[in-house]
Amino acid sequence: MKILFYDTKSYDKESFEKKNQEYPELQIDYLKSELVPGTAALARGYDAICAFVSSDVGTKTIEILHECGIKLILMRCAGFNNVDIDKASQLGIKVLRVPGYSPEAVAEHAMALALTANRRIHKAYVKVRENDFSLSGLMGFNFYQKTAGIVGTGKIGAAMARICRGFGMKVIAYDTFQNPDLDFVTYVTMDELLAKSDLISLHCPLMDETYHLINRETIQKMKDGVILVNTSRGGLVKTEELIEGIRARKFFAVGLDVYEEEKKNVFEDRSDDIMETSVTARLLSFPNVVITSHQGFFTQEALEAISETTLNNARAFLHGETTGNEVI
Repeated sequence: MKILFYDTKSYDKESFEKKNQEYPELQIDYLKSELVPGTAALARGYDAICAFVSSDVGTKTIEILHECGIKLILMRCAGFNNVDIDKASQLGIKVLRVPGYSPEAVAEHAMALALTANRRIHKAYVKVRENDFSLSGLMGFNFYQKTAGIVGTGKIGAAMARICRGFGMKVIAYDTFQNPDLDFVTYVTMDELLAKSDLISLHCPLMDETYHLINRETIQKMKDGVILVNTSRGGLVKTEELIEGIRARKFFAVGLDVYEEEKKNVFEDRSDDIMETSVTARLLSFPNVVITSHQGFFTQEALEAISETTLNNARAFLHGETTGNEVI
């Protein structure tokens, strides 16, 4: 099977080439180009393509991939909201993903964002490098005996709940499906979670029901001085109304690894660009906001798991087997 990888970074290639030695039936070529309609035709002559969370796997792209003979789309990530599933199904293209590569990696990053934003570590780092050892502007609050609200208690949310418990926090959660392994968590309504939580961490998928889950109305229901963390999907938060809440001093701090405008930014060096109308630039102007570039997954263990699962998905498709990772 011949597979074309799009939007390949050096760490992707290194990880997959190391693991691919165990899969002699899979031949992989790597492109640095991102997957968009204009690059989809490069897949002609291949059996499958491998895309990422930032790829454009919409209707036009899938139509071109189909014309090129592509039968399989491998997503080397958990999310697939950037894939036109209906069009892929209509054209007989299978889509497989990596549903759980390292929940602890993302959960640990979520707590790192919460701690950094709370204790102003990002500001302290800059101050000390400039020989400013004063403590002004650096005060935070204890997480111990505070309430953590976890929205979504799948694998990542469950890992975050356990971390919060380790900090001595009371953990409450909202999910339409309660996780039976979390016997220390109290499930509540969304409104109750918003009203009681000192730390709110988002770990739910992006669907029609969760799009702009955090908006003006839900922000008003939050406790004053709350910390909000999002390591899930940018579309869960209505950014313009989040900015309103920050300006109204509703939030003690905000930590974001994902955001609505990230598609043009994620994994790219834009340090020489002037982002005149950027919502991201406005968010970065606030001293109590910390943003990272979709790096929650980025650990050695996670990359190894992504490589292994993606290649297992390809092998299973080749041999007519299923893995449980099929989107369609």
